[in-house]
Amino acid sequence: MRVAVGGAETYAYTGARAFDAALPTLAFVHGAGNDHSVWALQSRYFAHHGRNVLAVDLPGHGRSAGRPLASVEALSDWVAAFLAAAGVREAALVGHSMGALAALECAARHPALVRRLALLGPAAPMPVSDALLDAARNDEPAAHAMIVGWQHAPGALLGGHPVPGLWMPGGATRLLERALPGVLAIDLAACNAYAGGLDAAASVACPALVVTGQRDLMAPPKSAQALIDALRDKRVVSLPNCGHAMTNEAPDRVLDALIGFL
Repeated sequence: MRVAVGGAETYAYTGARAFDAALPTLAFVHGAGNDHSVWALQSRYFAHHGRNVLAVDLPGHGRSAGRPLASVEALSDWVAAFLAAAGVREAALVGHSMGALAALECAARHPALVRRLALLGPAAPMPVSDALLDAARNDEPAAHAMIVGWQHAPGALLGGHPVPGLWMPGGATRLLERALPGVLAIDLAACNAYAGGLDAAASVACPALVVTGQRDLMAPPKSAQALIDALRDKRVVSLPNCGHAMTNEAPDRVLDALIGFL
């Protein structure tokens, strides 16, 4: 699906199914330097099980035009504008990492729009190391190597892909390489600057799911605890032996968590 948001063409993957206004809608929001493709398994499942699926490319990411947005708050309002442009009045939001922060803030700012909220790999705050911020600005290949090394659990780095012939670090690196120059630095700076997560969580009225990876070094489970405590109606799922790249490392377990919640 392609719609205009703020004058820029926006792409969203629909799971190879036509949008049907009579069905409930599930929107997926990706993380820093990524695009809709990280949701391949989850989006296709729900698209073929009675949902509209909109796995969106954020501005300046993937197939979407426009400039990358420099704050989580701006991203959250953009997600609401995207859903309105797509003709969606109410949706369940699923976000990963930066996308989780955008989905959280969207649920707080636009409560009538978000009926359920799933946060994968969140943290509040979500600090980014000075070394990674500097590399993202000045040496993107070095930044990619840092992210790929930090976002996977040790087993994933040693060839633990469930599909024979596929390589998690290689695929993750290529995904980051597809981003336009400068996009990753803008995304990481937005995560680093976001300070409203706990206030947003406290104001979320809809049911929420939080999925954490026990081996996550980029958003450790302990960094999500204050956010979890602030949510009023929540379910928490912890994925053993899983890092931050959970849709890559544990796609089936992520899908199971979403099915149980949604």
